[in-house]
Amino acid sequence: MDPDDDVMQALAKHDQRVAESGRSIWVGAEPTYTDRFSESPEWLFDALGDEKRDRALKMLARLGRPEHGAAVLRCVGRQYGGEPHPRWSVGIYARRDGSRLWSGPPDPALAAAPTSDTPTNPAALSATLSKALRAIGLNAMTVQSPLRERVVFRTDGTPPPNCATQEPSLARSSLHSERVVGAEVEDDLAESGNYLIVCSDQQGVANLELPKIPDVELFGRLLGAISTATLEMNLSAVMLSGHAPPVDPTVSWTTITPDPAVIEINMAPVACTVELLQHLRDLENAAEQERLAPLRLQYNGVESDSGGGGHITLGGARPSVSPFLTLGHLLPSIVRYFNRHPSLSYLHATDSVGPSSQAPRVDESLHHDLSDFSLALELLKRTDSPTPDTLWNSLAPFLADPSGNSHRAEINIEKLWNPFLGGRGCNGLVEFRAFRMAPSPETTAALAALLRAIVTMLAEAPFDGPLTDWGSELHSRFSLPYYLHRDLKEVLADLDTSGLGLGDPLIQLLLRDRDLVLAERTLGSAHLEIRRALEFWPLVGDVATQERGGSRLIDSSTSRIEIRLRPTDPNEPLDDWNVTVGNWSIPLQRVEDEQGEVALVGLRYRSFVPLRGLHPTLGAQSPLTLCLSHPRAGHWHVSLHDWHPKSEPYAGLPANVDEARQRREQRCVVEPIDAKTIASTVAPPGDAVCDQVVDLRWQQPKAQ
Repeated sequence: MDPDDDVMQALAKHDQRVAESGRSIWVGAEPTYTDRFSESPEWLFDALGDEKRDRALKMLARLGRPEHGAAVLRCVGRQYGGEPHPRWSVGIYARRDGSRLWSGPPDPALAAAPTSDTPTNPAALSATLSKALRAIGLNAMTVQSPLRERVVFRTDGTPPPNCATQEPSLARSSLHSERVVGAEVEDDLAESGNYLIVCSDQQGVANLELPKIPDVELFGRLLGAISTATLEMNLSAVMLSGHAPPVDPTVSWTTITPDPAVIEINMAPVACTVELLQHLRDLENAAEQERLAPLRLQYNGVESDSGGGGHITLGGARPSVSPFLTLGHLLPSIVRYFNRHPSLSYLHATDSVGPSSQAPRVDESLHHDLSDFSLALELLKRTDSPTPDTLWNSLAPFLADPSGNSHRAEINIEKLWNPFLGGRGCNGLVEFRAFRMAPSPETTAALAALLRAIVTMLAEAPFDGPLTDWGSELHSRFSLPYYLHRDLKEVLADLDTSGLGLGDPLIQLLLRDRDLVLAERTLGSAHLEIRRALEFWPLVGDVATQERGGSRLIDSSTSRIEIRLRPTDPNEPLDDWNVTVGNWSIPLQRVEDEQGEVALVGLRYRSFVPLRGLHPTLGAQSPLTLCLSHPRAGHWHVSLHDWHPKSEPYAGLPANVDEARQRREQRCVVEPIDAKTIASTVAPPGDAVCDQVVDLRWQQPKAQ
């Protein structure tokens, strides 16, 4: 390990502390990447696209080189509403001990030379494969009748059916062309003990569509037989498709799949964050070589995530040892702790947060009525060693979005012990969805360490404090970066007290700030800082109809910023500074941070008028102009533009983060003014003020 790699060193210390606690907490991540310079639909909002698939296969080739001895599998992906077929999914299947799992010809994406245009002979391949399967003790034969390109085998010594009339499902079409009905694609033949392999030619490449295999040992034997058969056939490449493979602690299974605007990598879980960071860096390197990025830089300099999220999943090496199932108090403690600390929900969230988002908090899903959920947690507390069924049935109704969708929840337990998701549902996993795609592998690893440290702390010392009903504070006070930072520091202090502190390299990554800064200026005796704050965009229109099409319409026309004023001259106190917007005198809250005294306020305003949205008679309030005034230091207009101050087009997207931040700074225009031009002001009406946030949408527009 590189002694100069301070993040890796901090992660190693974290892993050691978790190991010393006696806990085994495996971690997985779902990084998403996009082409941030492309404006084609597949990189803006569509899930599917030919270029996206091509780039995904090239990433796969960089990650799954043939010398690694892993198998490349092109499996049936998820089926989504409004899409005619299941999505594609390509993955790398490998043994964790590094031993070779696949010795056959490479997948075409990994082939060193172009594949031949000469069609393969599926009939000859099926006969050779049957022979190879029989050689390892499996009862296999080609299917009699016109379907000689199919092989069926059994493991129990009994003969398989030898024609489609005996078993009509032997003649089924390709899994990849059929709709997936239910939670996952089923294999009725395999359930009956008949394992079907369909051999075909795909543009000169042999394609073997694999059955659903129940265990890793049998799947490894099957791959060995296929390797033998395809090498005997002297094939230059082969595609393995069909059902996803079985997984246990001895193998890893990493997949690349399409999602709206991004490609998503479902990483194989690992036992420590050091290994997680190593894999994340490999992914980042492969993505960069394919011109894919974890973030977007908007024309006006705003830094956004890739558009696909960056979820983190915790669990055990196998379901039976998952800490969430073996420690009945752990999951209720986590839910209570996240309720107590909104920074865990919001600081590293995507641009869209709140009840209408893809990861609402439980108190947002329940519309702030926590009484039944409090009762559910109390009843679990009274239950000695609750079973997985009890945990699932007690918490699942509450850990869902307002429509009841259990997948869209900040703490997602649909794969904990869910009987309705088939083989995917009962894995002892908890997915934390309130994370945007981080801008670097190091940040993702730091977030994973934060979650593992919290879980370890709560495993040792359960948190059973009452749920906090935050009321209006949740979407006002905790929309401001200042309070989110302060809250996260309380979490970090808890970890320090428990002996699970994360160390400064990780803490600096967790205290997200620089991408939120819009502008900074020194004005006389004060330093002005303007940051992006959270806005909770609502769903609009007929949401139920939109769901059937796979997307939902939100009104994103409202923006929120945080204003901080710091004194630069100790002889000029902040009390003498005034901030006005229009004819409103904006109330400033006096707070403190590590640098000293701060005057703080949040401002909410309408940045543009949407085609469809709330308040159709409300006009745009951009640029937002503040008046900062001090009786001795001076007076200024500060105009914050959402676009170029002169309404000019940008030459193109920012080349890098530094250029993006320069564009944000340029959108803030400061002009000194004469005190005589400052009009008299009034206090905002009560409806417009909530905690530390002033809603400027209530302001009467100036007469034209």
